[in-house]
Amino acid sequence: MQSLVLLIWLSVCAAQDARQRRIANALTLGAGALALVYLLSFGTTWMGAEAGQGGWACVVALAFTLPGYFMGRMGAGDVKLMTALGLATDGVSLLGIFIGAGAASLIWMLLAPRVWLHMSQGLRHRIRYMAPSVSKKLPFAPFVLIGFVLALPWIH
Repeated sequence: MQSLVLLIWLSVCAAQDARQRRIANALTLGAGALALVYLLSFGTTWMGAEAGQGGWACVVALAFTLPGYFMGRMGAGDVKLMTALGLATDGVSLLGIFIGAGAASLIWMLLAPRVWLHMSQGLRHRIRYMAPSVSKKLPFAPFVLIGFVLALPWIH
């Protein structure tokens, strides 16, 4: 059940990021606040890991995303998304999600120039910020969603 809630949340974040190249603070900060309140209230993360694991996952998320943010490769929404995800899971799960997101991003960058031309005009318009020619700074949340789905069998 917890995985389903995270999957729905990440899907909404990914859709908004792909369409608008931003993620609303209500989604990222709201989820992060809820995850933190849950962590402090119950002594475990949303996914059931010990509170210390959630804290370390939050630190790891910041360590992975802040350099990208300062170099202009990631947006502030991506940092908040990964931090909230860290508070809700644990370090190993977050690492798996991050690796999956990186792999999905790399595959997209390699395949997008070929696939983009064969997509319908409506779909291309809806996810225009995912276009291979738009920018070097692609929306990251769609890849986080894919990383989450890929890591789901190992997330406890």
